[in-house]
Amino acid sequence: MARIEETLTHPDGTAIRVLVVDDEASLTELLAMAMRYEGWQVTTAGTGTAAVRAAREHRPDVAVLDMMLPDFDGLEVMRRIRAEDPELPVIFLTARDAVSDRVSGLTAGGDDYVTKPFSLEELIARLRGLLRRSGVSAPRSEAQLVVGDLTLDEDSHEVTRDGEQIQLTATEFELLRYLMRNPKRVLSKAQILDRVWHYDFGGQANVVELYISYLRKKIDAGRDPMIHTLRGAGYVLRPA
Repeated sequence: MARIEETLTHPDGTAIRVLVVDDEASLTELLAMAMRYEGWQVTTAGTGTAAVRAAREHRPDVAVLDMMLPDFDGLEVMRRIRAEDPELPVIFLTARDAVSDRVSGLTAGGDDYVTKPFSLEELIARLRGLLRRSGVSAPRSEAQLVVGDLTLDEDSHEVTRDGEQIQLTATEFELLRYLMRNPKRVLSKAQILDRVWHYDFGGQANVVELYISYLRKKIDAGRDPMIHTLRGAGYVLRPA
C-alpha cells in the first residue's frame, strides 16, 4: 500500500494508538498490519469483553469496532468504553446493507462507518480524517526541510534558495512542502491533488499544472531547475 501522506502522530511525536475489534482474526491481523505501516500502535480484540478490557489498559486514541461480535454488539462496546473515555473517536465496521443499521451507529455516537467489504486504503483514509478532525494527531514534521540549496521552515513558513528569500502563497507553500518531503520521488497529479487540495483521485489535474508553473517561476527562475516533469508520470523535485 503506497503511503501518500505524512505519518500522523500525537503533537509530541508519540505514536497514535488504535483499538481494532472484530471476531474475524484474519481481518484484524490485516488491519493491524496496515495500521502499523502507518506508524501507529495497534491493539486487537475479538470480543466485546476483550475490547472493553483492552481500551481500559491501552487507552486508544481511536477505535475501529465491528457491529457484530460474539458476546455483545459494537454499540454496547462503544457505550462501555465511552463511559470511561467520552471523547474517544469510533469508526464502525458493518456487514449489513441496511441504512437503518448504519444510521443507528452514527446516532448512537459513532463518528463514521465503513461497510464490508471495504478497501484498506479507504479505512486508513477515514481514520486519518477522523484523527485530524478530533485533534488527536499532528503531522510528524521537521521544523526545517532542506533539498539542495532550497530551504523551507515549517514553523515560520519562510522559504529560501541559495540564501535568497522567496515569497509563496499558502497553496504554493503547501505544494512545495509536499514536494520537499518527497525529494527524488515522482508524485502523480492524483497524489498531489489528494495531499494538497484533498480532492478525490481524478479531480481537476489542471490546477496542479497551474501551481507547478507558479512554483517554477519563483523557485527555478534564473537558476538550475529543481522541479521536473516526467510526462505521463508526474513531477519530481531534485537538488539542482
